[in-house]
Amino acid sequence: MRSAELGSFSSAARRLGLTPAAVSRNVAALEGNLKLRLFQRSTRSLTLTEAGERFLLSIRDHLDSLQGAISEASNEQSEPSGVLKLSMSPTLGIGYILPLLPEFMRRYPMIRPEWMFENRQVDLIAEGYDAAIGGGFELSPGIIARPLAPAHIIPVASPGYIGDRVPPDDPSGLRELDGIVMRSMRTGRIHQRQMRNLAGDEQPAALKETIVVNDPAAMRSAAFLGLGVAMIAKADALAYLESGELIRLIPAWYADAGPISIYYANRTLLPSKTRVFIDFLTEVFQRERWPERFAGTLG
Repeated sequence: MRSAELGSFSSAARRLGLTPAAVSRNVAALEGNLKLRLFQRSTRSLTLTEAGERFLLSIRDHLDSLQGAISEASNEQSEPSGVLKLSMSPTLGIGYILPLLPEFMRRYPMIRPEWMFENRQVDLIAEGYDAAIGGGFELSPGIIARPLAPAHIIPVASPGYIGDRVPPDDPSGLRELDGIVMRSMRTGRIHQRQMRNLAGDEQPAALKETIVVNDPAAMRSAAFLGLGVAMIAKADALAYLESGELIRLIPAWYADAGPISIYYANRTLLPSKTRVFIDFLTEVFQRERWPERFAGTLG
């Protein structure tokens, strides 16, 4: 499975902690037992044969369940342990998830965190991640999304920038102010937001492209420096709003970017290290009232 997903015996070997020769021998032994050629090999590529494609489809879900069952059985009488590899956005991850690490490690000292802070959608299975935290992921087959809190986007600016300016009454008034906008690294487009209020009215957020960046933390910093108005997640702005370093404009309006979720592989039996982290994270989000505090519906 790993050789097929990664397209290379060497890559599969690195993922599994084996030598490329050992992976090649095991695949050859499997082909000998099945009396089927599963891969077409060349010096530059490794591709599945038609029989290999069928075989991979038939075993994928069953092998995940079997690995989960073995992991669960072996850990049933012991503490959750092993490397917990997570992917999350830098702003949410460093601002909210990383500060939870001391408490989590006190509870589960045998788990070793390997946490990646990155603004991209990872392939959980192919890249060997146990879970990812963020929003807007396209769900590939075999992946589950468990919502944690809303990802509501709000316009913010520094008190110094607003100064003597007249704050807008609705999204149309944002066009009169300097805009700090973000260009998607994936599509190359400027993010456009559709705003709504509790009455059900909708309007586009018509920000000028005064400053263009490619990172939400940079947008927040530019707004903090008094350079204009940024549309950012309320979660990213919350500490600055509470301290008064940023103020929220048109507080009756917000844009809905979907939920912040934790994503993980759809397995009948999750490894205990993953299961206890999901339960821990869900518990903390409720304890800290983050679903309520991240909501743009509260002005």
